[in-house]
Amino acid sequence: MSARVLVVDDIPANVRLLEAKLSAEYFDVVTADSGAAALEVIAANAPDIILLDVMMPGMDGFEVCQRIKANPKTMHIPVVMVTALSEPKDRVRGLEAGADDFLTKPVNELALFARVRSLVRLKMMMDEWRLREETCGQFELLAAAAAAETDSGGGGKVLLAESSASSSAKISGTLATQGHETTVATTGAEALALSKQNRFDLIVLSLKVGNDDGLRLVSQMRSQDETRQVPILLVVDEFDTPRLIKGLDIGASDYLVKPIDRNELIARVRTQVRRRRYQDRLRANYERSLSLALTDPLTGVYNRRYLDNHLEKSLERARETGKAVSVVLFDIDHFKSVNDTHGHDVGDEVLRSVAQRVNGNLRNFDMVSRYGGEEFVIVMPDTPGDIAVMVAERLRDRVARDPITVTGSAGQLNVTISMGVAAGGSPTDAPEDVLKRADEAMYQAKRAGRNRVVAHQSIPVMPAKDVVPARSVA
Repeated sequence: MSARVLVVDDIPANVRLLEAKLSAEYFDVVTADSGAAALEVIAANAPDIILLDVMMPGMDGFEVCQRIKANPKTMHIPVVMVTALSEPKDRVRGLEAGADDFLTKPVNELALFARVRSLVRLKMMMDEWRLREETCGQFELLAAAAAAETDSGGGGKVLLAESSASSSAKISGTLATQGHETTVATTGAEALALSKQNRFDLIVLSLKVGNDDGLRLVSQMRSQDETRQVPILLVVDEFDTPRLIKGLDIGASDYLVKPIDRNELIARVRTQVRRRRYQDRLRANYERSLSLALTDPLTGVYNRRYLDNHLEKSLERARETGKAVSVVLFDIDHFKSVNDTHGHDVGDEVLRSVAQRVNGNLRNFDMVSRYGGEEFVIVMPDTPGDIAVMVAERLRDRVARDPITVTGSAGQLNVTISMGVAAGGSPTDAPEDVLKRADEAMYQAKRAGRNRVVAHQSIPVMPAKDVVPARSVA
């Protein structure tokens, strides 16, 4: 995995050593010899991860980290503090400043590389979500970033996989002080079952859960949909570096070393819960933005942009399977007079009601879209034209049968629709060809008196017992 790594240290020998080791692992390395210089490098060309010394003249590493995390443009760059400080209070101070990890010199280079790869993978995934959301809606992205800054990281739902009753009691008690709700699993099977049945903000996982291998559980959780994106905090024994490295490589998000420092547990859990919530907000904002981009805001059905793509894919599938796809194009009769007489607000209510009635009386895989104005299109996969005619007649009757209740003095309005049906699926059919045939049939229905279904002439007429044997169905 290639990534740009910024190494910040005021001692040139330390910089050269880290630069040589990282370059040998094919990382792109840039350097800075002070906190101020580091901030300038970050502003000019943001790195993928920062390895930051703490004890530097002028601006120390804690202040540098705080400034990086306070800037919305750089707050999501992972920061690993690499320092000679080894006291738990120093580690906690670094984590509270926003660091993603705090490594004590001399650093095991294999552990360092595993941590760098793990954090870079996470950053790349988050960058992709931010890019997707930014593409769909810049304002939503800024709202998510602001929420991430104000989230305390408390009150999370935590799954603790730990077979030792005394250890689980201590961890659960500590987490309870921060408002976290902890569910304890004492075996691997129980942990997997609970993780599938419930939505957790974080999974705290011991390297040994009963007779089960914790690393195997990490692998299994990363392979199931329900827990693929849930942060996993691995609890490892002191000096068990090989298994820690393996855990980070297979998907653990962070780790704690026994004996667990209470404040470090609180800090690491807070960071992971905040990250989980931020990722959830990004995903929700992206999905909402995507939905808004593909649906008509007034009626709630799909828009013209989605129709164009969906119909093209449906026709491709029809050509591959040999099964027809049918298209129904309809509009609301005398809709202009509804707007002119009762106003556009009532007209909007009529559009919504008609769309809901039609959409609510189709199969789940049929698609309704607003084509423009008062025109709508229905795409029905795996449906021959003669069957589509019968479905269209049922929909026409459903709209015409009951008046639509509207606000204002009108109270209720009788509304009808005119529908044209066409079928596609031949090797030469393009979306515009099928829509044109459906449009021609719809205008024939309007010319014939409205409130009726007309099949395009290319659709064979079924016997009377199956469907009304006329191009026009009143």
